Amino acid sequence: MADWNEQIIEEFHSNEGRVGGPFEGRTLLLLHHRGAKTGTERVNPLAYQRLSDDSVAVFASAGGAPKTPDWFHNLVANPDVTVEIGTETFPARAHVADEGEREPIWERQKREWPGFADYEVKTAGIREIPVVVLDLAA
Repeated sequence: MADWNEQIIEEFHSNEGRVGGPFEGRTLLLLHHRGAKTGTERVNPLAYQRLSDDSVAVFASAGGAPKTPDWFHNLVANPDVTVEIGTETFPARAHVADEGEREPIWERQKREWPGFADYEVKTAGIREIPVVVLDLAA
């Protein structure tokens, strides 16, 4: 997975935040976060949904895997992050969306990017896919 992410990160940086292949035309950001146990900086490319001028949502889907991705646990432990969107970089603070906040964001994501509906089917009865809101600072 590290090689896959590294290739996406390299392409993101080389093309002003655009990535091809399965992500062609999709919204993708780079999330810089710190390990919950190690404090080591990590970077993950993630699909995102723009919520407002100063907030976006990301989805701890792990492609429908039964386990929540490590980056999610890192954000819960260390919510101060950095986000790259296109050619801009923002400090941000993460919070896990509560049920009332989550539902409309999640439903929109499934409509706009149907693969997320498939991820939900894969995780049914195992876990609910968390939605994380990133509040961006200018």
